[in-house]
Amino acid sequence: MVVDGFISGTAALVAAKLIPEVKPYLIASHRSVEIGHLAIWNTLGLHPLFDLGLRLGEGTGAVLAFHLIEAATRILDEMATFDEAGVSNKE
Repeated sequence: MVVDGFISGTAALVAAKLIPEVKPYLIASHRSVEIGHLAIWNTLGLHPLFDLGLRLGEGTGAVLAFHLIEAATRILDEMATFDEAGVSNKE
């Protein structure tokens, strides 16, 4: 679950306190300028993908994060290993 701003971060904090198994599924999209947002991430042990000073409240951080998450997923799923690509360290 991509967690965006302060309000959704608070909800994620409550969810993680009620059901700790949810924590591995949380992705912090960004650190907002809201006081306390960093405290939420620290309490959850999450590191936001972005720190851009966002304060719009329209899920902008999550929208930005989706592209980064998709790129990371595609790299893990589609990138060839050295063996698959025929790369060796032999000269």
